[in-house]
Amino acid sequence: MATKTIIIIGNGMVGNKFCEKLLEKSADFRLIIFSDEPYRAYDRVHLSDYINKKPLEELYMSSEDWYSSKNITLHLNDPIVHLDITKQYVESGRGIQLSYDYLIFATGSSAFVPNIPGIEKEGVFVYRTIEDLDLIKAYVNTTQKGTVIGGGLLGLEAAKALMDLGISKTNVVEFAPRLMPRQIDHAASTVLQQKLQQLGLEALLNKATAFIEGDTKIQSLHFTDGSVLETDILVISAGIRPRDELALKSGILVGPRGGIIVNKHMQTSEPNIFAIGECALFEEMIYGLVAPGYEMAEVAATTICEGNKSFKGFDMSTKLKLIGVDVASFGDPFIEEPYARTIVFEDKNKGVYKRLNLSPDGKYLLGGMLIGEANSYNMLLQTVNNHLVLPENPEDLVFGERSSSGQNASTGIAALPDDALICSCEGITKAQICHAVTEQNCENADAVKKCNKAGSGCGGCVPMVKDLVTMTLKQQGKYIRNVICEHFQLSRQELYDLIKIHELKTYDEILDSLGKGDGCETCKPLVSSLLASTWNEMILQKGNDTAQDSNDRFLANIQKGGTYSVVPRIPGGEIHPDKLIVIGQVAQKYGLYTKITGGQRIDMFGAHLNDLPFIWAELIEAGFESGHAYGKALRTVKSCVGSTWCRFGLHDSVSFAIQIEERYRGIRAPHKFKSAVSGCIRECAEAQSKDFGIIATEKGWNLYVCGNGGSKPQHALLLASDIDSETCIRYLDRFLMFYIRTADPLTRTATWLNKMDGGIDYLRNVVVNDSLGMAQQWEAEMEKLVLAYTCEWKAAIENPHIRKRFSHFVNAPDERDTSVRFDEMRGQKKAADWNIPSITS
Repeated sequence: MATKTIIIIGNGMVGNKFCEKLLEKSADFRLIIFSDEPYRAYDRVHLSDYINKKPLEELYMSSEDWYSSKNITLHLNDPIVHLDITKQYVESGRGIQLSYDYLIFATGSSAFVPNIPGIEKEGVFVYRTIEDLDLIKAYVNTTQKGTVIGGGLLGLEAAKALMDLGISKTNVVEFAPRLMPRQIDHAASTVLQQKLQQLGLEALLNKATAFIEGDTKIQSLHFTDGSVLETDILVISAGIRPRDELALKSGILVGPRGGIIVNKHMQTSEPNIFAIGECALFEEMIYGLVAPGYEMAEVAATTICEGNKSFKGFDMSTKLKLIGVDVASFGDPFIEEPYARTIVFEDKNKGVYKRLNLSPDGKYLLGGMLIGEANSYNMLLQTVNNHLVLPENPEDLVFGERSSSGQNASTGIAALPDDALICSCEGITKAQICHAVTEQNCENADAVKKCNKAGSGCGGCVPMVKDLVTMTLKQQGKYIRNVICEHFQLSRQELYDLIKIHELKTYDEILDSLGKGDGCETCKPLVSSLLASTWNEMILQKGNDTAQDSNDRFLANIQKGGTYSVVPRIPGGEIHPDKLIVIGQVAQKYGLYTKITGGQRIDMFGAHLNDLPFIWAELIEAGFESGHAYGKALRTVKSCVGSTWCRFGLHDSVSFAIQIEERYRGIRAPHKFKSAVSGCIRECAEAQSKDFGIIATEKGWNLYVCGNGGSKPQHALLLASDIDSETCIRYLDRFLMFYIRTADPLTRTATWLNKMDGGIDYLRNVVVNDSLGMAQQWEAEMEKLVLAYTCEWKAAIENPHIRKRFSHFVNAPDERDTSVRFDEMRGQKKAADWNIPSITS
């Protein structure tokens, strides 16, 4: 039997997936691909990462030699210009003529460009391909104001791209009365709009563009309501148009509004010609997501291999993070009474909106939407798709992700049927994931991904894949080890214990003794943190200096514009006037922007790398030391004035705050931690929002632990009440050592407690009642760390090996980086806004 030829027109994600699916079923075909782009198939879902300097090589779906290894012929930058459906041959732009047995249209879509007068002016772009992004990046160097037409998914993605390129003044123009009109309702749009506004993105709704003004370049948009918006660059993201022009010209049936008409087997009006992805019109629907495109590829490949599989439509539920804001919709998000009961939760303060649509009898979930918090999306989607019966109190689905117990999620996953579709991009079910664990020894999500590609598409299902792996391993009675990375088959706690037992002092010693390979960006900073937490030696000692987090390497936070911040320690916020004068003199001498922080310290921004040792030297001479603002360590111990000055103060909160800060300064931990001491229950120091907080009572101090601010604020919980200062410090020694020894990397104390079986009651038993019998050992270990403290700034400027790293140019150590730029702001200078130069391919 002769090998049959399949020609694929288009080499996007869906065309590439068709090749994969077909080759999984049969090798009896000759595959030839024609693409009008100069690049092989790349990940359009994460196209915005390219704006953030992600190399194009990392976006490619397959390596260059993959095509040749699979005997696939790939013609790039060579579109098909003629198709003869009678004689079954194609002709490319370069004159290549080939016959086919089967033809696959995977031409995708192009950006819809509205017919606005002036649309042809310089500075107007679309947002669709790598070439589009290259053009935008090359143009933004001359721009300050940016605008996007289109407030849908792609429009907001394009707006984020402009902001990432340094255009801080960006507007989105949307014709509809709300953002993302196909996914969310008006109330959700209002919350999303407020969140985006806080991030610097303005949304102009109900706006129709009349014309674009400018001589040769765009200068402004004029709207039909008479208003005008000045802009230097315009990106059009107002929808898509199926690429069906070749099919139409060849006599293949297309829809009245575009799209190549296909049946349930993805066949066009010509049975040996198929259409998949965004160019295909199935039952009057164009599917603009990658997951249905992948399903179409599977159906077409199965049909060609004489299998029996049908496309039955596809769930268009989606979850994504738009400019840092979670947005999700699932099932039927808009269904209203009397066809549904609706539960709505709205928190305008935090920018959270959740809507759940229940069946009229309240038994089933029909759909909904989530703005601001979408951790429960995967389980809610599964509840809809698998017609799961709701709990007695359906409102628990809205508040469930605020619970730390995790019981609802586990129970829900266990209740899913085996055929529940977990990874819609690759069509992987719960049963297939569990089978990978039980039969193919996959013990983590990465192993499952390599086994059956679950989670390799958009990545939205990865949390649920992880939960299924954990659940399946537990059902097998296996101990679940949270190993660090491929170079260390140990958990963080195991590695911590082994470092102490073997008295290992450098990264290389640890890698040689306990690991393998050369290490990576995951294990290097983690090991450095463990070394600092174990021995409290100079963080940049020889042998460890290349393994640090970037900020630790320079003992300063790297800021915008290639500058650094300097933050001296000011324990308890108490500072002598002479020291204030020194800070002012240093800031003035080195041209630093100064700001008082919320933690009662003074930040100095805009320092050149070469100047850091000189700035530190002057501050150290005046009695200052490093404030460790750059480290995963104690930041500040905030205080009110307490009984020293305040008529309500019960105890000397300032003195106790200074004592606490000087005890725990410099001690490295899994994450940064903060503290505060309040002199009475009026709580002026906000102690209950800290990793540990101390509040004066008439009988002593109340100790609170595991609170924090940040993106998900959480109050600290009472650990012990009415204790004296010595007891408070002992409990803190035990608490911090327990946290350092057992918390996962980059885990704040609040999250650590939330995941702890038994919660605050268990923690109290361990710390206060010494239920593990570890109190004496932890107190002794903390004492060693305290005694080993040294100011890292002082050590750095006194050590020639370390000091020489603070030069921007190795061959000219005294030369400054001339690319650093500043702007004036309120009488001080600030780093100039970034304009990222074009990266040509």
